[in-house]
Amino acid sequence: MSGEAFKVLECPELGRYAVTTKKLKAGEELFEEKPFAIGPKSDSPPVCLECCVPVDGSAFGPKCPQCGWPLCEECVRSVVYHKAECDLFVKNKVKFQNVDDSTAGCVQLDCITPLRVLLAKEADPERWNAEISRMEDHREERRGSTFWNADQKNVVEFLRSECGLKDRCSEELIQQVIGILEVNAFEARTSSGYTIRGLYPKLAIMAHSCVPNVVHSIHPSKDYRLTARTAIDVEEGSKLYTTYTYTLSGTMVRQAALKSTKFFTCQCKRCLDPTELGTHFSSLKCQKCDNGVIVSSKPTDEEAEWHCTHCEYKLKGAAMAKAIQVMQAEIDELAYMEYGPERLENFERVFKKYRSVLHPLHFINTSIRNSLIELYGRIPGYMMPELPDILLERKIELCKDILRVIDVFEPGKSRSRAMLLYELHAPIVVLAQSEYAHGSLDGEPLKKRLQEAIALLEESSEILKWEDPTTPEGILANVAKQSMVQLRQSMEIANLGN
Repeated sequence: MSGEAFKVLECPELGRYAVTTKKLKAGEELFEEKPFAIGPKSDSPPVCLECCVPVDGSAFGPKCPQCGWPLCEECVRSVVYHKAECDLFVKNKVKFQNVDDSTAGCVQLDCITPLRVLLAKEADPERWNAEISRMEDHREERRGSTFWNADQKNVVEFLRSECGLKDRCSEELIQQVIGILEVNAFEARTSSGYTIRGLYPKLAIMAHSCVPNVVHSIHPSKDYRLTARTAIDVEEGSKLYTTYTYTLSGTMVRQAALKSTKFFTCQCKRCLDPTELGTHFSSLKCQKCDNGVIVSSKPTDEEAEWHCTHCEYKLKGAAMAKAIQVMQAEIDELAYMEYGPERLENFERVFKKYRSVLHPLHFINTSIRNSLIELYGRIPGYMMPELPDILLERKIELCKDILRVIDVFEPGKSRSRAMLLYELHAPIVVLAQSEYAHGSLDGEPLKKRLQEAIALLEESSEILKWEDPTTPEGILANVAKQSMVQLRQSMEIANLGN
């Protein structure tokens, strides 16, 4: 499989991977593909089996009138994704067992996406053979593990026995499908913003890097079709990289996730660099000297010793992992707080608490910054027009600090960058308005400030235009365009035009 922009090669280290056949500009489309199957993520709480919105899984919750499995009231009239499994459940009289806690993972739904892959295999054997069957499933690495045994009971035995697939699907085939999904599926989001998973074989061919040069958009309004593009300019003969993990996690966290779910140790340039390409995204400040930072002696080894760059201080890998775990747990706890002023103030408190411990660009600091950016301008007492200049400057600083790492880890036309640019424009505009009202900003300086905001909106909307217009990001693309028009009109009225 190949396209004009790339060809597919194979090697023992990477398996199949893609290499460009010509020089590509940032934003060039590489390919478009429809998912082989989509469905709920593993360990999902009760969700509608059509649109994946969370639903009440108790006896009082909405159910499909045909099979009795979860289906929201909006989707009862017409189903597409749920249709094939619904027919199977009806035929075999498979009933959904109501649950008491609709916020907890519902093991009954673990079978849904594997079942959809199996049914898609029967419906389209040609695509299965050409694109899916060769995908890595790491069966031997998974075999006998806790997850394997749970899947054997909750998925394999359930599908073969209760759902009547014993003569159609072997145990090995079902475990193969489970592994293919675990290793290769990508996260997608519905128009309402709920996360699901989809199997996109072309995207899965792209090699992994913690600094990807490929971005993708998934369009729920177009049957979850995916479009992949280059994030940056890419030279001819270069490997194309997507990412299988969250780029704004530190190396220790990313490596653990990749080892447990993808079964490999990442050897990308970022993972091999103790400073994470100069950002010190995982570094701590040394408490034994003035200028030292503590970095790993071997970032890909979780047990490796950490040491100060300026003095003799050392720290065991296990101790570092424990420290990160404690700090992360404190942040996770704040995320459950009510969306209001107290939540914001507690995030600021924790940020100050770890200021003397973490490198300024540490991934935990970055996580807190992301939370604060989301809160400033959106909660009572901290709405954008109410923010004093010092807090407007605070939000500007928060955005710019995250952009410093985004520009390293997700360079070019990434969705994360676009969202941050939009967040950054608002405090710049409001601060300019405030300073203008107080007589401290006028004329050319005011014009430059507003032009900066317009440039941010323009770049943001240019990236977000690739998103599905029904998604939050797609909606934001239009909002950014409208804001740009309004700003330009305001400049003309104030005689600040070009």
